Amino acid sequence: MNEFNEYVREVLSEAGDIVIRSMMGGYLVYLKGKLIGDICDNELFLKRTPTSDRLLADSDLRYPYEGSKTLMHVFDRFEDTALVLELLDGMYAELPEKKPAKARARAK
Repeated sequence: MNEFNEYVREVLSEAGDIVIRSMMGGYLVYLKGKLIGDICDNELFLKRTPTSDRLLADSDLRYPYEGSKTLMHVFDRFEDTALVLELLDGMYAELPEKKPAKARARAK
């Protein structure tokens, strides 16, 4: 794992267990088992939720990779621990629970 990924994991772990997994040239970022965003080319992108839309209203909406959904590009908010905690706590509450493996297989 590179320095940027380790830095993101360290900062975001204030809100709980952060796991960063390699996936198709980029990385997926999970908070307590829920997918919250991506890291592509040493840039962090977070999913859009009511909380992230409110707290990151001035962030660019970008596509981290071709074919992706529009995500919020996060670039300089890491030093504000209170903001990070409020952001991730709100996002975690708003994102759906992870489906069990059997339900995911049936949905395909």
